[in-house]
Parts: sequence; C-alpha cells; structure tokens
Amino acid sequence: MRYHKTPNPRYVRGLFALLRTPLSFTIADRMADRMTPRSNRVLPLLPSTVVGSYPQPDWLIDRGALSHRPPPRVRAQDLWRIPETFLQEAQDDATRLAIRAMERAGIDIISDGEMRRESYSNYFATALDGVDLAQPGHTLSRTGRPDIVPRVAGPIRRSHPICVQDTTFLRANTELPIKVTVPGPFTMARQAVDDFYGDSTKLAMDYAAAVNAELHDLVAAGADVVQIDEPYLQAGVEQARVFAIDAINRALEGVTVTTVLHTCFGYGAIVKGKSANQYPFLEELTACSVQQISIEAAQPNLRLDALERMGSKTIVLGVLDLGTDEVETADVVAERIRAALRHIAPGRLVLAPDCGMKYLSRNAAFGKLQAMTAAAALVRAELGA
Repeated sequence: MRYHKTPNPRYVRGLFALLRTPLSFTIADRMADRMTPRSNRVLPLLPSTVVGSYPQPDWLIDRGALSHRPPPRVRAQDLWRIPETFLQEAQDDATRLAIRAMERAGIDIISDGEMRRESYSNYFATALDGVDLAQPGHTLSRTGRPDIVPRVAGPIRRSHPICVQDTTFLRANTELPIKVTVPGPFTMARQAVDDFYGDSTKLAMDYAAAVNAELHDLVAAGADVVQIDEPYLQAGVEQARVFAIDAINRALEGVTVTTVLHTCFGYGAIVKGKSANQYPFLEELTACSVQQISIEAAQPNLRLDALERMGSKTIVLGVLDLGTDEVETADVVAERIRAALRHIAPGRLVLAPDCGMKYLSRNAAFGKLQAMTAAAALVRAELGA
C-alpha cells in the first residue's frame, strides 16, 4: 500500500478520530449520530466516487470462497470469518478502515465500502417481507449458470429500515459527502423466482415501493447521494423495455438528494474479456427521473459517443479497469477522462471505477483510487479549474 511522503492533514485528523472512536456504539451514541447533519461540501469539477463496494479484509470474510462462487443472491453467512457475537463490531471496524482508505485516496463522495454485505443485492432483497428464506428459488444467472435466488411467496413489503443504521454509522464517521446503494426494483424482480404474483410488472412495482421507502429513510439518516443498482437491465432488455422505467421512477419518487442509477455488464473479476462496446439499454434511461447514470467504460472499452445521446443526465463513468489488479498510472486514467470529455461537458462527468471493486486486493483498490484522483487533478489543471 502506498502512503503520502508527508502526512495528509485530513488523514491525520481521521486517524485520531478513528482511535478515539469506541468499538461499539451505545444507544445514546446512535441517537446523537442520527442528528448529524449531512455534508455541505462543494464538490470540485470532475468529482470522484466509488460505485459502492471496496475490498473487505481477509480477516472479516473468506475472500477466496467469495471469489470462487457466483455473487450470493440469498444470505451466505458461512462466508464470514467472525463469530456472530462479534460480527457487527468487526464490520464496524472494517467500515472505518474503508472510509479512511477512500479519504486518503482523495475520493470526493464515499460509501461504506459495503463491508456488511455478501453482495450488492442480497443484503436488502432478503430483508423484505414476502421472501421465503427457508425455501429459496432456483434459476439461471445472467451468465446462464444455475443460481439460488430469493423465492417470492407473498406480497413484497418493507416492514422495517434495512440500511439506515449503516448510513447513520457512515455519516458519523466522515465529513465527506456520502453515497448509499440499494438494489433496484427491476434487478430484484429478475433475480427472484416468483411463486406469488404471476406478473413481473406487479412484482417489480412492489419492489419499487419498498426501495422508495428505504431511500426516504436513507436521506433522513444523512445520505447525500442514493444509488439504485440495476445491472440486469443489460441482461433483460425486452422486459426492461416493458416496465423498467416505470419501476425506477416509482423507486425514486419524492427523493430530494442526488439520485444515481448504476448499470453494468457484471463484475470485472468474474466476467472476463468484456468486449461490449455499447450498452443495449442505456439511452432509454434518459426517460427516467434519475439525475445521474453510472456505467463502466474502461474494461469493456465502451464507445463513448453514447455519452452524446444521454440528454441532460450526469454520467458517472468507470475509468478504472477492475478486471485486473494492475494499477493504472494517472496518465492512463487521465487519457480515459479526456476521451470522455470529447463527448460530454466536464460539468456533467463524475469519475468512478468500473464495477466490482470488492474483488480486488486492498492494495490494488487503493492504488487505483489514488490514480483516479491524481488523473482528475491533471485534467482539472488542463481545464483551468
């Protein structure tokens, strides 16, 4: 892992804050945390962020087992190395480490690294009413492999907050703007076996209502940015054309902070040799109410002229190839940024990795984020910003 030659003041402050923070919160602490105001920092031109995940420590989760199986759609408690009694405390500590890593790398909008999740979707999708956890469903993944997924046996409802405590913890541990992610309604509907509705549109709309309720609570808990993850738009284009936009709009209804929709071709470490130079369902997203659209471009070598057809949407562009642990130089990443700026105004561009940072080594992930923020600084200087 690379460190600054001279101490970064923000890192030093963060380190002392980390050392002063107790390993577990009291009820009074949690109540105080809920009243912490959200960040009011002004973002620079070409701000940087993460898609959501960051590598979990080996002492927390069995990364070898995680990387040699499909992303879990149902809970996979066997992946955790920490006994249940101490798991939340360990996840808290791992979250602090992820926060500090992103701060030190210079990321402008951070997440909690999804340290508490086995995958981006199962954490939320399996916490909803209407899902039979004892008897899951069996289907094919987006890549055609057999998969175990949630089985819908009753009405999909959100009876309690799911990510609010995580958001409160994140907000209490950084002064930077924070982003929180949840799986999108279209993707959850596609990942489930429906033994109740018999109608994909109705299923997706109930998932959308659950997501909407969660997003409102995340905003109240201090989230500056909320993101819904919809990778299955690219794997289910025909269904997406029927009901995805309506479901996405329902999920975002009334949300007052910055909204992002992430869509991709799959984790770089798992889906090798991506050569899709265009998204089959991308320009259609200009019709939805989301403000920002997050796509990967580095590994799939995306044709960037698509950015010209995205209306007024801000684009969160993947400029880091996550199919390899090799750390790009700042110059390589800067050239990817310059290539995008030939098709989109700098004020509508946010920089991010491609999808699936959790599968990298922690050293590689940190190095890549540093390269991205250094590249952003280079290009800002060229733009006179």
